[in-house]
Amino acid sequence: MDAAGSAALGDGIAAKKLFRRARPEMDTRFLPWFFPVLFLAIWQAGSAAGWINSRVLPSPLEVFASVFRLSESGELWENLRVSCLRAGCGFVIGGSIGLLLGFFTATSRQLEILLDTSLQMFRTIPHLALTPLVIIWFGIGEQAKIFLIVCGVMFPIYLNTFHGIRSVDPRLIDMGRVYGLGRRELWRQIILPGALPSILVGVRFSMGVMWMTLIVAEGIAASSGIGYMASNAREMMQTDVMVLSILLYAFLGKLADVLARRLERLWLAWRPEFLRAAS
Repeated sequence: MDAAGSAALGDGIAAKKLFRRARPEMDTRFLPWFFPVLFLAIWQAGSAAGWINSRVLPSPLEVFASVFRLSESGELWENLRVSCLRAGCGFVIGGSIGLLLGFFTATSRQLEILLDTSLQMFRTIPHLALTPLVIIWFGIGEQAKIFLIVCGVMFPIYLNTFHGIRSVDPRLIDMGRVYGLGRRELWRQIILPGALPSILVGVRFSMGVMWMTLIVAEGIAASSGIGYMASNAREMMQTDVMVLSILLYAFLGKLADVLARRLERLWLAWRPEFLRAAS
């Protein structure tokens, strides 16, 4: 190929790159909500066509009407606030315990031998099976509900923290020591950034467990919360409120996962896959 042909080829490649950069990026902010909205649209269409019996499953419009009815009385927002407060307290306490246990067992061989197998033994016990004992231990107050959430949240974060720290390449740690990094700087610049992806996976998984546990926990003689609202609606045969409660749990779980994904993009912006997504 002569010089003119090479120049033309180079100009063509440069033009393609310029076009690719100038091409507007698709707005993906609402993309995670595509399938939930599609599901609601199909559900409403089936109800409008008479394929779904409204006594068995109310249409989305009927469910949304109950949202306005309960919002006017303030019942919806109070129950939502109580449920989010329970879930948040249990997640913070359980997540902190799991994070500390994962940190200590991953950094100390003696603590790993002492604690890890015992923690794995307790992890195999379904935490929801403890519900009768928890009622005996804590009664039917808030402590019982938060304790169940703590038990469900703690182990996924513990396992992923332990795995994340142990998976850091030891050659990177040796390189950091060669460059004169102290213990604190090794943790800040090498170990924690290397373990963070695994820890955030544990956070996402724990958020799902948190909401599933809350559904059962709020069935323990609760006087407020989304679970209480669903139980009360069941006794009154208000199917629209029961469906609304289920949708609220699903929405909160989806929202928690979206927030966790945003934390991943924020804290892991240095990773190649996030750099490619941002470019």
